[in-house]
Amino acid sequence: MAQAFISLGSNVGNKIMHFKMALERMRAKHIQIKNCSPIYQTAAWGNTNQDDFLNAVVQVSTKLTPHDLLTTLIDIEAGMGRQRGAEPWQPRTIDLDILYYDDTVINDEILQIPHPYLHQRKFTLIPLNDVDADFIHPVLKQTNKELLLHCPDKSEVHAIKSVLVTND
Repeated sequence: MAQAFISLGSNVGNKIMHFKMALERMRAKHIQIKNCSPIYQTAAWGNTNQDDFLNAVVQVSTKLTPHDLLTTLIDIEAGMGRQRGAEPWQPRTIDLDILYYDDTVINDEILQIPHPYLHQRKFTLIPLNDVDADFIHPVLKQTNKELLLHCPDKSEVHAIKSVLVTND
């Protein structure tokens, strides 16, 4: 089974409930939750004229290929009311992004792994460090801990809940 790291984000409605629902739907698709970060609150990125986000990262095991995992996550988002628009950084009930998939590197028109912005965003790196600080970025050849130390993002990230879920 492959190991993947998935970020969760929400800034609409009952955000924690959206996280729990997304994780339940992942489990229903045979994606095993192995580890989970605390939940963090951050200001919106890009389009800042919207509610704050809650963010977390989960480490999962899956038999799905990277592209099948992406399709599954997009289906979960759509089933939870996420509407993808032409403009980036819009409010959303749930946002599920693949950060890493083993040490795989993919850069095609559909999928980029590792996530192309993960090393630039504290709201991703802080929870990622909670899950696995020693994981090495397969392109940048730095651990998550090193990436966080050099992250240019100056935004504030506040822990609001210590445990999202227990492991499968």
